[in-house]
Amino acid sequence: MDTPIWLVDAAWISFAFLCGFIARLLKFPPLIGFLAAGFLLNGLGIRQAGEALQELADLGVTLLLFTIGLKLDIKSLLRREIWLGTSLHMMITTAVLGGVVFLLTFTPLLGRVPLTTAVLIGFALSFSSTVFAIKILEDRGELNALHGVTVMGILVMQDIIAVVYLTVSAGKVPSPWALALPLLFLLRPLFFKMLELSEHGELLALLGLFLAIVAGAGSFELVGLKPDLGALLIGIMIGTHPKATELGNTLMGFKNLFLVAFFLSIGLSGLPDAKILICSALLCLFMIFKGWLFFRLASLFNFRSRTALFTAVPLANFSEFGLIVAAVGVKGGWLDSSWLILIAMCLTFSFIVGAPINSSIYEIYTRFRDLLKCCEKPVRHPADQPIELDADLLIIGMGRIGTGAYDAARESYGRKVIGLDNNKNTVKQHQESGRDVLFGDVTDIDFWDKIKPDQVSLIALCMPRHEANVIAVEQLQKAGYKGFLAATARFDDQAEELRKMGVHSVYNIYANTGAAYADYARSDYLSNQEVKK
Repeated sequence: MDTPIWLVDAAWISFAFLCGFIARLLKFPPLIGFLAAGFLLNGLGIRQAGEALQELADLGVTLLLFTIGLKLDIKSLLRREIWLGTSLHMMITTAVLGGVVFLLTFTPLLGRVPLTTAVLIGFALSFSSTVFAIKILEDRGELNALHGVTVMGILVMQDIIAVVYLTVSAGKVPSPWALALPLLFLLRPLFFKMLELSEHGELLALLGLFLAIVAGAGSFELVGLKPDLGALLIGIMIGTHPKATELGNTLMGFKNLFLVAFFLSIGLSGLPDAKILICSALLCLFMIFKGWLFFRLASLFNFRSRTALFTAVPLANFSEFGLIVAAVGVKGGWLDSSWLILIAMCLTFSFIVGAPINSSIYEIYTRFRDLLKCCEKPVRHPADQPIELDADLLIIGMGRIGTGAYDAARESYGRKVIGLDNNKNTVKQHQESGRDVLFGDVTDIDFWDKIKPDQVSLIALCMPRHEANVIAVEQLQKAGYKGFLAATARFDDQAEELRKMGVHSVYNIYANTGAAYADYARSDYLSNQEVKK
């Protein structure tokens, strides 16, 4: 008798939470726990959830691509390091990993396959995981940093190559109606109006789901194109709207929940035997090669060693697209079904190994900084230049709080106030509004080598991510900063940590909002009373 559906749902939700919670307690990213939960469910024979979880996983990937589109600058895809770097990396990686797989077929671990099949496996393993890389960058708040934009551009180029492969391998061309897809751009004003009229809350969330799943993924799937690409393009199309950021934040909870299903579904794809485990572990050693090649290519395009490293490490893993390539090969009779499990294990191992490495990327760069700098070229990339500071007050993080602090402080400090942000679009908007705001990443330890912080008497850290504020404090202390240091925090434990680190003034934005509003209202009330007199 089939297990009741409510019991299946209870099982995967419970396993996902418990394994994710244990992973967090062990200082690992929760996604490692989700992967483990999938294999545990498979081992216990609870496979009924597989189909439903796959549907949720597909929704998660669709929303992920949609939110990437909201933040992606389409011009970045035209940069040489994006299109040329992606092409060179995939060609070299396909050749190397295809050769390794072919050699492994001469061992007892794998059955013999033709060279063309081995190259196909190498091609599948040359892709980087969009879900993993973007999740890592989102958690670190670095999607808009130079390396974050570069990673997104490379992933989008890989997605375009994937569309070409799927079209060719399917042996059929898309529907003639695909030629009508550019007409979607005529609906852009309508989508903009819908965004404005939806205001906030649940209606905005539903509009986001409609745009991503129906207008984007649905329209592309109807004409025989990759659905995720449709969600990405719709996201790009409306990404310039002022409410695009709010829309992305509104969908974040849905996306994160659905992506849990994605990681669970990997474990439910099958259980490996000893030979597959050994082979997948051997192939995962070539994550080092993938990462090294990304690093070298980024260095050749004149990126600094830190930018090159922070670009390379999130891309060094294997991709969920490898499973799609293998599935197409199995369907076409080119591959045995065991290759699906092998690639699933490669993907799993790459996540397990890659997650803690990405979490420790700051410490890794600090430790090997001098060695990595040997790979830098004398000429710097235009977007990776050092900056000059000439101010009495420096405000780091020009979001809402930073902007308010900047405007208030400029009245007292005059032109000696400078803002700093790692989002180029934010910097551009502030510069167009007449504010003196520069582009820079204060979590970059090289940043502090290029300036003299003692020239600034007061530094205010207004970044939304607590970890970024902590890193900035550490770097300021290492740079010998002796001035007054202020910072923002969202929770009491964060504020206490910053005070213990030596921050002179910590503003809890949640705890102090009410008091600030009361002062503001009282000030306006007294002003009105004076006018009446």
